[in-house]
Amino acid sequence: MKVPTTSHPRLGIPDQTGRSRPGASRAQAAPSTRVDPGRWPDVAAQPRASRSRTAVAERLVRHALGRLPLRVRIAGHDGIGQGGPLMEIRRPDAFFRRIGAGGLVGFGESYMAGEWDAPDLVGVLTVLAGHAADLVPAPLQRLRRLWAPRKPAEQTNTPQGARANISHHYDLSNGLFALFLDETLSYSAAVFRGFPAEHDLLPAAQHRKIDRLLDLAGVGPGTELLEIGTGWGELAVRAAARGARVTTLTLSRQQRELARERIREAGHQDRVDVRLLDYREATGRYDAVVSVEMIEAVGEEFWPEYFRTLERCLAPGGRVALQAITMPDDRMRASRSTYTWIHKYIFPGGTLPSTEALDQVTNAHTGLRTRRRDSYGTHYAETLRLWRERFTERAEEVDALGFDATFRRMWTFYLAYSEAGFRSGYLDVQQVLLTPEDHA
Repeated sequence: MKVPTTSHPRLGIPDQTGRSRPGASRAQAAPSTRVDPGRWPDVAAQPRASRSRTAVAERLVRHALGRLPLRVRIAGHDGIGQGGPLMEIRRPDAFFRRIGAGGLVGFGESYMAGEWDAPDLVGVLTVLAGHAADLVPAPLQRLRRLWAPRKPAEQTNTPQGARANISHHYDLSNGLFALFLDETLSYSAAVFRGFPAEHDLLPAAQHRKIDRLLDLAGVGPGTELLEIGTGWGELAVRAAARGARVTTLTLSRQQRELARERIREAGHQDRVDVRLLDYREATGRYDAVVSVEMIEAVGEEFWPEYFRTLERCLAPGGRVALQAITMPDDRMRASRSTYTWIHKYIFPGGTLPSTEALDQVTNAHTGLRTRRRDSYGTHYAETLRLWRERFTERAEEVDALGFDATFRRMWTFYLAYSEAGFRSGYLDVQQVLLTPEDHA
């Protein structure tokens, strides 16, 4: 299988809105010394923040960090914390100012700028994720709408908005993803036999994940299968090898191109139809519908339409099998409208559901009911660790694709941030079986 190594022509470099810009410079200075303002305007420049807002942010952050099992060194001096992974705040004035101006967005941008660092980044972020519910005092939590940035309207997952949001991430470069994923090009949680996992076991673990989902959906010879979210085609290939006929939908042009190539090389082009299509435009009736970590990109306001589409596309006696990342219901509801660093730089328009929210929306808007739920959160933490380690090892190859040091620092933070969510238990990933109410 050949993997293109040309980067996306826009290089996937966010401007101040978090979207990609054409014509970005290729300079690659280290973020701790210089950040390219053409590529990263909101990282290169300090945000506007009043002295009072910055002072309040510093007081709140110092108080929060002081109660945590961390060791926080500020400007080279051991300062606060109860002991644990080391967090080094190299430029405290800039660090507190960014948080005062942008909250979680500023926290991530401060890392990208090299204003703070950690020898064990996952360890620090795991502590913070484990205390996410009480880092901000309760009175301020209740006033969240007044101080937390709101999601921009242009990231709403309308048909047009969804295409832009998906392209922002998945059309960065097929070559970039190939550098840190395994040979299956599976970009979702694997299922391992034991821990710690090793990279050479990742392909088998990804196949184990896919096979469990296909088993859950009852996919076999003659099954008419709809897949929402193609990825790079591994699940479609695996299903076709079982004798299924697969219709698979994606909004990423780069993914569709490479998925088609991989399906042809596997000899299944006559059994798999890869369509560049929004899930809302799906037609036909299928024996099974599967979707792997797609609902996170749907947007809460479109969850009812998403599940109604699944139900509409299901033939009598059919089954739906989903793999979904979830978060605690109280945290989902508290942060549902908040604009975060992940929204700005990694997954615009994304929203993680809770288990309760999934049940509520299917019960209220469809006849689908949850029949089984299997959790694999610790497996995702290991999957992310392997990706992060491989990404770090291949830094020079990432540079060769046209991505600079600030991009690498951003991507490292994203992978570590995600891994910490699963290690702390703040996040989970589940395989869920749904069938119509009258079909147990």
